[in-house]
Amino acid sequence: MNKDKTKQKKVRFKSLVIEGTKYRTHFTRKFENRKPWIPENPLHILSFIPGMILKVFVSEGQKVREGQDLLILEAMKMKNRIKSPLDGKIKAVNVKEGEKVPRDLLLIELDVATE
Repeated sequence: MNKDKTKQKKVRFKSLVIEGTKYRTHFTRKFENRKPWIPENPLHILSFIPGMILKVFVSEGQKVREGQDLLILEAMKMKNRIKSPLDGKIKAVNVKEGEKVPRDLLLIELDVATE
């Protein structure tokens, strides 16, 4: 026997079914530890970039229309107008003017308008 042989890792295959076809494969540790995908909630307005809230145009309980300005988020010397994605009512405003916010922070919660 040759003593210079390196130890080989035992590969554990897993089954994966795609459109009815079964495959044998192995996943990387990174793939197995990934976060599950969560669909975007249109009723939650999140910050898409870190920045500072310059102006808040709405308050709790206020009715808003699709495309209406909700707030201004300054990031990288640009003033981004955050608009309402749909008609509804403001359920909660979680930020104040002058507040610094990180990425993916819940800024405003909407409630579907019921008339």
